[in-house]
Amino acid sequence: MSQANPINIIVIDHVVLRVRDLAAMTQFYTDVLGARLERGPGDLGLAQLRIGASLLNLVSLDGKIGAQFGPPDPDAPTIDHVCFQVSPWDADAVIGKLDRHGVDHNGVGQRYGASGSGESIYLSDPEGNRLELKAGS
Repeated sequence: MSQANPINIIVIDHVVLRVRDLAAMTQFYTDVLGARLERGPGDLGLAQLRIGASLLNLVSLDGKIGAQFGPPDPDAPTIDHVCFQVSPWDADAVIGKLDRHGVDHNGVGQRYGASGSGESIYLSDPEGNRLELKAGS
């Protein structure tokens, strides 16, 4: 008789990005995407940003934490993309804000995610990390 899986993941707790320019990255995620700086950056070189129920941790490559691991290989991405659900969803308003901030994006497409099929937009942050903004349910 099989047992139920003891690991039941219900939400992304946090994502960690190692970054070259902590100030520019923090500004992008707060000003453009509406994240809220919750902790840091402080002497650790770690900015913890609140995005809904999850955290996005930005670790400076030259901070106490980031320097422990050396620089990432610029030719080897460590993450394909991070998808953030947006609710309420207004594609025109999202595109308008991205355009006002000079953020390149691919326009609206239909894609499948945790909440099913829906509209989404791909974009990149200032250091080239690919992001997806997806209509929440």
